[in-house]
Amino acid sequence: MKSFLQTKEWAEFQNHIGHPTYLVDSGNIKAFVVRHNIPFRKNYLYIPYGPVFSFEDIRSGLRDEVNVFLQKLRDLGREQRSIFVKIEPHSDVIMELIYRRGLKKSKKHIQPRRTVIIDLKKREEELAGAMHHKTRYNFKLAAKKGLDFKEGESVDSFWKLLKKTSKEDNFNTHRKEYYEKLLGYFKEGKDIKTKLVFVYHGDKPIAGAILLLYENTVYYIHGAMDREHKSMMAPYLMHWEIIMWAKSRGYEFYDFWGIDPVKWPGVTRFKLGWGGRVVEYPGSFDLPVSRFWYFIYKLARRIF
Repeated sequence: MKSFLQTKEWAEFQNHIGHPTYLVDSGNIKAFVVRHNIPFRKNYLYIPYGPVFSFEDIRSGLRDEVNVFLQKLRDLGREQRSIFVKIEPHSDVIMELIYRRGLKKSKKHIQPRRTVIIDLKKREEELAGAMHHKTRYNFKLAAKKGLDFKEGESVDSFWKLLKKTSKEDNFNTHRKEYYEKLLGYFKEGKDIKTKLVFVYHGDKPIAGAILLLYENTVYYIHGAMDREHKSMMAPYLMHWEIIMWAKSRGYEFYDFWGIDPVKWPGVTRFKLGWGGRVVEYPGSFDLPVSRFWYFIYKLARRIF
């Protein structure tokens, strides 16, 4: 299944927020490529969860077509004066086809390497039964606190929650304008849609999430909470309500969008507690365009 990150709409959104995008197409292998500028007037190109292969249309010469695609990437990189192309494949099959063709394994990932996905086709009792007992207990506790789950419009409210969360959990956020543009751009009339939801204690939002809806999947792409109200267990109620909302509208999967037991141990335990399937992607690979500048870039990353 193609990721929303490899859709024309997502590429257009990237252009909208100032990241130029390009379509590299060798016939049966395609990828939307995003340019990221870095210091010293340099840049790198990035393929998020791609490229996309049309295997059913490839009759012969797959190796040749892969070589043509990679050459087109190199040509685009030289045209844009890029240091390298970062590729994060969405499947092991694609990784096997492009690996060992001049690509270097990278430790720097942009998209999540692992995630947890809930199968919404299961019955409600099965979903509840698959939870870790502590998750189930905390959800039931939250349901007794008089909390309200609602769709929201206030990016300001989400931003205030997110600033608190990022400070306490020590992670970086986008600028506020990014979330405004994300919610505004995909609001109506597109295949990709976004949704802002909150859990309220009285009139005060104490947890919130930005959801992205694409094809048969709901993605939890940004979340925040007020730890002053930690005892309310609002995130447990919020995710259960999201799951029930998505299931009632015919979505088949709920993607928690990223776990990492080293970087985010608490968040990872929380997401694993819902009993979903852990999915692991192949990782990150760099295709050097300028070997000299790629060496300098790698050296600078080790130093700084």
